[in-house]
Amino acid sequence: MPRMLELIRASAVPATLMQSAAKGALSIPAPEMIEILVHLATQNKVFGEQATLTLAGWDESSSLAVASNPATSKEVLDYLINNLRPALLPALLENPAVTDATLVEMAGSIPRDAVDTFLKSKRINSSREIMQALAANRNFTGIQSAMIEEWLADLIASSTPSTKPAVEMEKPPEETSPEIPDAENEPDVPEEEISKYLTEHAAEIAAEADKPFQPMGGNYDESVSAEGPSVDAKSEPVAAPENVPDSEFKRPAMKKSVLTADEKRGSALQKIGRLDITGRIQLAMKGTKEERALLIRDGTKIVALAVLESPKVGDSEIEKFAGQKNVLESVLRAIPMKRRFMKQYGVVRNLVSNPRTPIDVSLGLVKHLMLNDLKHLSGNKEISDTIRKIATKMYRQKLDTSKKSTD
Repeated sequence: MPRMLELIRASAVPATLMQSAAKGALSIPAPEMIEILVHLATQNKVFGEQATLTLAGWDESSSLAVASNPATSKEVLDYLINNLRPALLPALLENPAVTDATLVEMAGSIPRDAVDTFLKSKRINSSREIMQALAANRNFTGIQSAMIEEWLADLIASSTPSTKPAVEMEKPPEETSPEIPDAENEPDVPEEEISKYLTEHAAEIAAEADKPFQPMGGNYDESVSAEGPSVDAKSEPVAAPENVPDSEFKRPAMKKSVLTADEKRGSALQKIGRLDITGRIQLAMKGTKEERALLIRDGTKIVALAVLESPKVGDSEIEKFAGQKNVLESVLRAIPMKRRFMKQYGVVRNLVSNPRTPIDVSLGLVKHLMLNDLKHLSGNKEISDTIRKIATKMYRQKLDTSKKSTD
């Protein structure tokens, strides 16, 4: 017995049955019913409009089953793609019946709200061609484009064949070279840059000259005072108490701008505790990742901001700094002032989600967030009511826009 779709294609059924088919009222399996509806919506002028409306309101679970089934016809898959419902997109992206060429075409024209779904797909992430099409999509914001370009760069780097000889790659773990510390992988910082920063902020440095390292968010390891001078010690000489010979009195060591080789040993915390403000600024600009992580919390603004001026500071560090609650507000204000930091979507998201970020900074950034992050932000009780209300409003607007674009 011929399938109902074949009879409809051959115009071998009465108009009343065609009308029932356009309303999805036939007693046949859902996949076949959807296939009939797609045929009517695209090929039949009389019942096409009714079939289109029926498909738009079709049961989501049945539609998902069809969208993910490799046996689904190309005609149906093309219709689902061209009349996309957001809930079906993940299934369509992973369906092997949807060709890479089709996905490349989709990637070049999808709306900005679909970026997150594309980037979560393993198939998309493993295809350079599809990622390149995403990078060329002009519907995205500058931040989204920068994020995709960074993702693409990582994909290209990971797919580049190694230049090491095969015999070297097959060495057992004990024969491999020890990992090079971060400091040796980081670029050198020209002394001119440090001198320029010190000169430009000479007045502030002079005003804060006696201020020791006091990290935001609480005290640090007390072992500093046991093995080195206390961070609370003043740099001025201390006179010996009465009845104590000057030669026997042990004065606290003065803060230094430069440490000896022996003093450089030990923890980063101990090292920072021995430095004056000039020394901490120099360390912030040319020190290690561990030292920057401590100095970004320095309660002295001019030191904390010096970390952001360091050419060594990495993207992952800035993303972490943007989400920290134990840094000065001036640090959170300074991050969005640097264009290279704002190319990272994670930095934008963390700044807006950080309750310590000044409200005027968050207001300027919240419009760049994607749909899922707006949803999470609208329920974040730590941030201000103003930002939460704006996030809720923008989430509803983007959701409505996304729904309209698929209708």
